[in-house]
Amino acid sequence: MGQKPCLVWFRKDLRLRDQPALHAALLAKRPVLPVFVWDCEEGGRWAPGAASRWWLYQSLRSLEKDISCLGGSLIFAKGRAADLIPQIALEYGSDKVLYGRAYDPPGLATQEAVEDALDQHGVVTESFNASLLQEPWESKNVSGKPFQVFTPFWRKSRQFIYREPASYDPRKLSFSPSSPSSLSLDELDLLPAHSWYQKLENHWTVTEDAAHDQLARTVSEVTHSYAHQRNIPSVEGTSRLSPYLAWGQISPRQVSQAVLQGESRDGRRGENKFLTEIGWREFSYHLLYHFPQIPDEPLRSKYASFPWLKDPDSLKRWRFGNTGYPMVDAGMRQLYETGWMHNRVRMVVASFLVKHLLISWSEGARWFWNTLVDADLASNTQGWQWAAGCGADAAPYFRIFNPITQGEKFDAKGRYAKHWIPALENLPSKWVFRPWETPSEVLSESGMRLDDNYPRPCVDHSHARARALEALASLKKI
Repeated sequence: MGQKPCLVWFRKDLRLRDQPALHAALLAKRPVLPVFVWDCEEGGRWAPGAASRWWLYQSLRSLEKDISCLGGSLIFAKGRAADLIPQIALEYGSDKVLYGRAYDPPGLATQEAVEDALDQHGVVTESFNASLLQEPWESKNVSGKPFQVFTPFWRKSRQFIYREPASYDPRKLSFSPSSPSSLSLDELDLLPAHSWYQKLENHWTVTEDAAHDQLARTVSEVTHSYAHQRNIPSVEGTSRLSPYLAWGQISPRQVSQAVLQGESRDGRRGENKFLTEIGWREFSYHLLYHFPQIPDEPLRSKYASFPWLKDPDSLKRWRFGNTGYPMVDAGMRQLYETGWMHNRVRMVVASFLVKHLLISWSEGARWFWNTLVDADLASNTQGWQWAAGCGADAAPYFRIFNPITQGEKFDAKGRYAKHWIPALENLPSKWVFRPWETPSEVLSESGMRLDDNYPRPCVDHSHARARALEALASLKKI
């Protein structure tokens, strides 16, 4: 009689390499029973959005194929994991369940419920860190409390970039036979009802191999120039690894090690600016774990009384890139077309929403959550609260990005803006980020027609800035 299989419960670690649960099964010389459970209600109002669901579907299709090539079958199930994982374990005679830990509130609740249910059946569980460099609780400040400022957090946590990924050959994994009773991937109903997601296929290859190809490109073309190229949206100066990290087709340890191996072994090894971005991801999870209320509430509680406006028309203009400010509109159009936006531009569009339009950061977080292929509850929350001045280590609210000068500084020739806004194509770079000030004869020659093929600004910059500062002053009086 053969060894009982280890049930490997895949979550946000959809890969075969540096997958701790698979590695544990391999070390134990046990066959693997791979399982993915989709519970559309697990996240509540933060259940995966449309773009994330598309990415998840493609990820699972790739993982299913990769496992099949190794002689296994990925079992799909739909419903509550606390009901289904024990059921599948008992059906296949598995006495041990291995899985990667989650750190968001719904994920934590789910894994606790699964462990309780399995314990009642005498099934052992073992969990692993499959998605971070360190556990969110490993680094604390001198008072033994969670950090709320990034620099001291990273000073203490940077040591973890040297933690190496697990080294094993996935081809040595053995898989337990599974019955044909498993649901098909399509039966999980992951793909959104709206056909918007179909355009994403033109911009992304969603496989574990593609993640490693992107990492190789990052090491050879990005990291050495990252410090001065990362803010220029018209060039490929960033890694675009974020969606692969979000669903775990690559791990932060794999990324860190690849970057370190590409550096010289001198006293500055590990100080690459790119690795700091991995640090911000770790910091975001540190915050979410210790302050689980922040997806719905500002970390700085006084901002709960901020006088946000309800302005559906301006919100719609912002969502679809029709504010009349080209740097903002280019970013929002890039997002809607590709499911991704350059990080510098994310900061600009976020600042515009919460300061120029005085619309709550929560509205922006919700839109990003639904449209970003790299939507991640920790990073999304931290980013939006940073922009709104209400989170940890946040930009002060009185720091208001000027969408005109941001464009002129970081897209000086207007290449990025012109790519996403065709009406700007023939406009001289001097006027790209202020078309409403362009002389009429220049507008005519360029083919731009304000209020026809491109809108005028929905709000005056000077007025918006003054209004935002007035709102901040009213908050200080509370």
